Amino acid sequence: MKIPGGFDIQEMMKQAQQMQEEMQREMGRVRVEASAGGGVVHVAMNGAKELTELRIDPEAVKSGDVEMLQDLIIAAINEAARKADEA
Repeated sequence: MKIPGGFDIQEMMKQAQQMQEEMQREMGRVRVEASAGGGVVHVAMNGAKELTELRIDPEAVKSGDVEMLQDLIIAAINEAARKADEA
């Protein structure tokens, strides 16, 4: 359907969909990293906010402080998500 001025709405919608698909592919290629507790917990995430890596220093597990470890994991993931938003 063409509107006055020569614009084809269907073609514009097709182009917009292609641009959105390309952006999603690009976000999948973005990689951000974050850590918490001085590197005790390290995470990596892609631009689509999918967690791709989680490393925990084995010494953190030995302490037995599960609540602290949980807090560090949450902090690292939240920081990575913020970085993904910025990317």
